[in-house]
Amino acid sequence: METDIRIQFQEMFGKNPLVAASPGRVNLIGEHTDYNEGFVLPAAVDKIMMAAMAPNESKTLEVYANQYRQRYSFALDQIRPVEGWPTYLLGMIYFLKEKNLPIGGIDVIIDGNVPLGAGMSSSAALCSCFGFALNELFTLGQTRMDLALTGQKTEHQFAGVKCGIMDQFASLHGKAGHVIKLDCRSLQYEYIPFDFPDYRIVLVNTMVSHALAETQYNIRRQQCEEAVGVMQKINPAIRSLRDVSMEQLLQAKEKLDEVVFRRSHFIVSENLRLLAGCKLLAEGNLGGFGRLMYETHKGLSQEYEVSCPQSDYLVDLARTIPGVLGSRQMGGGFGGCTINIVRQDVVLDFQSIIGTGYQQFCGKTPEIYVTRIEDGARLLGNNGY
Repeated sequence: METDIRIQFQEMFGKNPLVAASPGRVNLIGEHTDYNEGFVLPAAVDKIMMAAMAPNESKTLEVYANQYRQRYSFALDQIRPVEGWPTYLLGMIYFLKEKNLPIGGIDVIIDGNVPLGAGMSSSAALCSCFGFALNELFTLGQTRMDLALTGQKTEHQFAGVKCGIMDQFASLHGKAGHVIKLDCRSLQYEYIPFDFPDYRIVLVNTMVSHALAETQYNIRRQQCEEAVGVMQKINPAIRSLRDVSMEQLLQAKEKLDEVVFRRSHFIVSENLRLLAGCKLLAEGNLGGFGRLMYETHKGLSQEYEVSCPQSDYLVDLARTIPGVLGSRQMGGGFGGCTINIVRQDVVLDFQSIIGTGYQQFCGKTPEIYVTRIEDGARLLGNNGY
């Protein structure tokens, strides 16, 4: 893929590019906790977005995306949000230039194999690889954390999704063979070895694009904020649901709207699950960790209500397959992928059972990805542009 994008760039623009890649991510546990200042446990995987890039003299962004076979041109002094994938590139340029960083005209080709709409954060991977490439091309001096925060700002203000920091952080900070325990309030993080060579992380794509997720995602965030507003009247020190203990939440149940209580109960429970899960991984107890994943899915489906019948079916079916330790919906919800921990010697059986069962359930053949945990954003190959 890297060789192809270099050749294509040379043919399209007549020069050699710098090529950067940034991966999609999985999140083992800790869903919807990031924008509640809680904990998450992501890892970068071996599905990437790439940006091939070289400077031009036109003071414009000239960009072509292979996935969409679309080409656009944007003047750098007239940047504003637009519909579709280019808004992520424009947002990164806008917010980097807002820091008075010297970004000139560029020619770009975007390509990659992070599944779109599957909950693996293709948009974060796009922002991250593009920002990483800009940083290298123009020697901007931005840290990986700087680029992650710029990507989050782009999601908020150019794409209209009030996401947390997890996706961008994992795409830029991933480390092969490790998951990342990230405190989304302090942004302190710890690499935790995920050393289970007999097991694989397998994603099953429901083939349901989570089109509802953006609107419902923002509604869930508002519901969490509503809960915090009520809890602050009881204890002004509470800043987010991260600060709420289960005992405090249960004591305040009568003061909360019933739906808001269920949303809050999931978030408080999920933070507790994640901390327990990190301890289990450190002890080498992958089976116990998998059981927590099933608990998370139950909460996502019944309390946070961001699952869908297809995801519920896949998790229920996975539970019946020997050698599957855990399964749950992953990502914002309403489709996308389920994440499964599967013993390596039953991966083929898992693929066959899941594929056949899902076809019978809804008439669709799911895409199944057997992944490895890899490094985060990086330059590829010889970048003698």
